[in-house]
Amino acid sequence: MGINLTPKELERELRERSLESESLIQSLFNCDRRHFLKVSARFAAMAAAAGVIQPHAFQLVDVAYAAASPDANPEVGFRFAYVSDSHLFARGMNHRFAKAALKAVEDVNALDPQPDFVLFGGDLAQDGRPEELELGRQILSGLKPPVKMMVGEHDWYFDLGEKWRQMFGPDRYSFDHKSVHFVVLNSVVEDDFWTVKGYTPEQRMAIVAGLDDGRQSRFKVGEEQRDWLHKDLEKLPKTTPLVVFSHSPLYKYYRPWNFWTDDAEQVQALLFPFKSVTVVHGHTHQLLTNRIRNITFHGMLSTAWPWPYAPQGLPPLTLQMERTDPFDQFDGCGDGSVDVLKSGTVNANYNLWDRNPRTVTYAEVTKGIKGGGPSY
Repeated sequence: MGINLTPKELERELRERSLESESLIQSLFNCDRRHFLKVSARFAAMAAAAGVIQPHAFQLVDVAYAAASPDANPEVGFRFAYVSDSHLFARGMNHRFAKAALKAVEDVNALDPQPDFVLFGGDLAQDGRPEELELGRQILSGLKPPVKMMVGEHDWYFDLGEKWRQMFGPDRYSFDHKSVHFVVLNSVVEDDFWTVKGYTPEQRMAIVAGLDDGRQSRFKVGEEQRDWLHKDLEKLPKTTPLVVFSHSPLYKYYRPWNFWTDDAEQVQALLFPFKSVTVVHGHTHQLLTNRIRNITFHGMLSTAWPWPYAPQGLPPLTLQMERTDPFDQFDGCGDGSVDVLKSGTVNANYNLWDRNPRTVTYAEVTKGIKGGGPSY
């Protein structure tokens, strides 16, 4: 906004900006994912142009988040932390997504006591390029605890996982930790839509990254990986607590945005025989809570941006994370941790950077928490 405007010109420009803002806000209702990003960017540009705010310069804050220490709860067996969905571009450490990922590393390293390990929940890169993955590896190398890596679709479809496997190893694996069995899945498998069409790696990646692009299939775990999971689990007593890491949710949330795993019910059937099962997933960039029979599901926060909740299919146990500040790109972003109780069940801790932290306890889930409570 110019500083030499007359009072009438100033009044007219403010009125026009007000009308434009109202129109943009209204357009957010029932918007698709692409439109949400466009509107968010437009709000930021309008605010910067108007001098209301400066373009967001994200600052690292040397503060541990306020989730209670596991030592304070005698029911906690151990804790792991998570960082997820960083969507890094190869633009150096000064890019805002890189700064956000660095802040998450600072958050985890400030935890006292330190978590037993850190889960990276997928989508380390934005376009799956080797230089993006290298930047991500460099940032994550600053974590003090050991890191367990999980792949997302943005990491995979540029070269079909070649660089990922080279840098981080298998895209599926399992391990045991303190009497809990952990499974890491590649839940973003897609049918081959690219070979017949002759798409380049860049085109294939762009289509998958769009998520609501009609040329791609829905995500799935796939028959071959389900067979692997069956063999991995059949040797375990059914009393063994299970924690499963998947990038896409292992339930069907909202198909048009690919908040979805097509063979979710078949994967769930392999998990139902176990007494205690928790699935921790990324991809949706939001606080999500779901429960299907004996399986509890928790969505992870993103360090890059929050997605809006889908217009339908939201699990009713979710205590919604309202996006209240369109001028703050990092409102609704963050990292978190999971306290694994001695019973094998979990409490999920959400470290929302611009809001109070939120813990979703196993007790709340089993009592059937509902939306409509405090906003986070």
